[in-house]
Amino acid sequence: MFLSIIIPAYNEQERLKVTLEKVSLYLDIKQYESEVIVVDDGSTDDTVKVALSSKLNTSGRLTILQNEGNRGKGFSVRRAILAARGDYILFSDADLSTPIEEVEKLFKQIEVGADIVIGSRSIEGAQVQVHQPFYREWMGRLFNFFVQLFVLKGFIDTQCGFKLLRASPAKDIATFLKIDGFSFDVELMYLATKKNYRIKETPVIWINSPNSRVNPIFDSYKMLKDLLTIKQLHRED
Repeated sequence: MFLSIIIPAYNEQERLKVTLEKVSLYLDIKQYESEVIVVDDGSTDDTVKVALSSKLNTSGRLTILQNEGNRGKGFSVRRAILAARGDYILFSDADLSTPIEEVEKLFKQIEVGADIVIGSRSIEGAQVQVHQPFYREWMGRLFNFFVQLFVLKGFIDTQCGFKLLRASPAKDIATFLKIDGFSFDVELMYLATKKNYRIKETPVIWINSPNSRVNPIFDSYKMLKDLLTIKQLHRED
């Protein structure tokens, strides 16, 4: 198995069908063996039914993991990393805001020695074709300011939902991850840096999806709260 693609999904019946179709078409032209892991995070709509009806499922390339209740994006990605069989693991948001073809850019960084490659909407060369509302972009910049201040320096966009990892470091790090929510990206990168894995940030195309699952008030508060606990959580690791 060469590539595992992880897609966490919570109430994504509307967007998941198109996403899985695009991923299937991309993988169809590749010669390597691949799998797609959809993690249903306690959805109350037809997310699972949509996944089951996809070509990826009928062709035997889809695995569906179902959480008991809404556990969070971090929990979902962590669970899928540990279940993945590929030599390389990509995780992508269910809206595919970064087109699946952009993984080629990430693989180029793997080829020159990176262990983890994070897609970025903010560094030179990135193409943001449809922007977020101004308040979300402002909140993202503020969050990154706190990331730099309290946890991890040197990365401009920790929250872009498009990251590629070598399987060995991914599984090593996943066994230590503790944050279930959206701040897990920072926790993952903090641990990777602590363990001397090589992280590369690379520009990607990004097209904002208007139906974000992130609550600008509640989730932002929880993300900041989790952010401030990362170093304490891993003091002994």
